[in-house]
Amino acid sequence: MTDVRPLRILHVSDTHLLGDGGRHYGVVDTTAALRSVLERASTVSDVDVVVLSGDLSDDGSPASYQALVELVEPWAAERGAVVVPAMGNHDLAAGFEEVLGERERTVLVRGFRVVTVDTSVPGAGYGRLDPAQLDRLRGALAGLEDPDRATRPEEAADAPLRPTVVVLHHPPVPARSALLAALELQDPGALLELCEDAGAVGAVLAGHYHHALVATAGRIPVVVAPGVANSSDPLAPCGHERAEVGSGFAVVDVHDDGAVSAVFVPVPHASDVADGTELFDLAPDEVERIAALAGPGASS
Repeated sequence: MTDVRPLRILHVSDTHLLGDGGRHYGVVDTTAALRSVLERASTVSDVDVVVLSGDLSDDGSPASYQALVELVEPWAAERGAVVVPAMGNHDLAAGFEEVLGERERTVLVRGFRVVTVDTSVPGAGYGRLDPAQLDRLRGALAGLEDPDRATRPEEAADAPLRPTVVVLHHPPVPARSALLAALELQDPGALLELCEDAGAVGAVLAGHYHHALVATAGRIPVVVAPGVANSSDPLAPCGHERAEVGSGFAVVDVHDDGAVSAVFVPVPHASDVADGTELFDLAPDEVERIAALAGPGASS
């Protein structure tokens, strides 16, 4: 019987967990927020993959990644879903690798290829891919990293390969605020050209912006998940960076014919802090200061 069901992805991002159980900005219990997200998503049927698109930890500690595993893995295992994590600018390689494994990987799920890319720059907030990473991605899109497709009956070696999903933290599309614009992915055109040339990329999934966004980059759909830890305000006054209490997730379907659909689901906050409570409102001079410290001008 032909499997025509789309690849269904629970797309979760920017959990910002803390190893000591502390609160994000001293306010948000991000562990409770993630638990609420998973509870809200429990009614989503036929989930194949749980994508975690970066900034999984706020402190980079192994304990924070272990807390992530203890929440997400049982949820995924109950549904037969595969968990695919990616690095973000707040993540630290040592803790990530110790608990979650390789920072860049390829998995096959029902003939769909899911490829992660590490766009993080140590000590910085912006994103970048070096030539070696682009070469590795080119090979991954060509199937050079594909695991043995015969290890599962539904992934037999003669099964036709279906669209590929690329997962990274920094979106290859413009940000809506001055600070996030300073912390964008550098030279996104190189990534997009590679993906278009490969001809098999169905979607790019990302995080970083802390608000839902769907865009088309060239011919490729880009889906940015809302944050779990907080929600950035894309309508903040010009030059400001504003965030408030709020969580959400996306459900993304990728079809054989390349069609992509995404549904964004807000999740009520689980603790004693009301949704919509302002976490910060950075004035333009503070935005400029942070951009100078964490943007591409601060490191090479």
